[in-house]
Amino acid sequence: MSTATSDAVAADAELVTFPAAMFADGKARHFEHRNGRHTIRFFVLKSSDGVIRAAFDACDVCWPAGKGYYQEGDYMVCRNCGRRFASVLVNEVKGGCNPAPLNRAMNGDQVVIKVNDILQGKQYFNFS
Repeated sequence: MSTATSDAVAADAELVTFPAAMFADGKARHFEHRNGRHTIRFFVLKSSDGVIRAAFDACDVCWPAGKGYYQEGDYMVCRNCGRRFASVLVNEVKGGCNPAPLNRAMNGDQVVIKVNDILQGKQYFNFS
């Protein structure tokens, strides 16, 4: 699993950006954003239809287990229940055990994610 942290971004930063080329190989990259007591995990991948997609590393059902997803070919697989989700459905289907969508945008050759959108996922990582 590839892990990087986005917590090095300035405290007043509003955006997290990644070069689109980072995802050209189709492999999911996992990231963390730390904010106070919460570490919010998410992943970004380029799906088989060529779209760069992002989701929280959690779902509405299995999030309390704190296990997230791993990639197996063109699928993201829940580490808790084993359900498989085609990469082309990440960001498209929500609810249940689907990876919870994370808004993202393209700006030229950069993938842009708003820090406020990342913070919206903190309920999936509140284990207190």
